[in-house]
Amino acid sequence: MLAIAAAVVFGIAFLLDLLNASIGIGLTALLALGLCLLSLHQAGVGTAGVNSWRGGWRGGRVRR
Repeated sequence: MLAIAAAVVFGIAFLLDLLNASIGIGLTALLALGLCLLSLHQAGVGTAGVNSWRGGWRGGRVRR
C-alpha cells in the first residue's frame, strides 16, 4: 500500500514539474515524501499486520 502511495506522489511531482505548476508545496518536498514512503515500504511497515492473520507468506492452508 505504501508503494502505491509513493507512486502516486511521484506521479504528481512529475506532472507538476512538466507543467511548471505549483500547489503550495515544493517539488523537493514531494520527492522526499515519496522516498520516505518507499523506505517505509521496504522496511515492511505497511505489511506486517496483513500477513500475520493470513498465516504467513502463503496466505492460507498448505495444500498436499
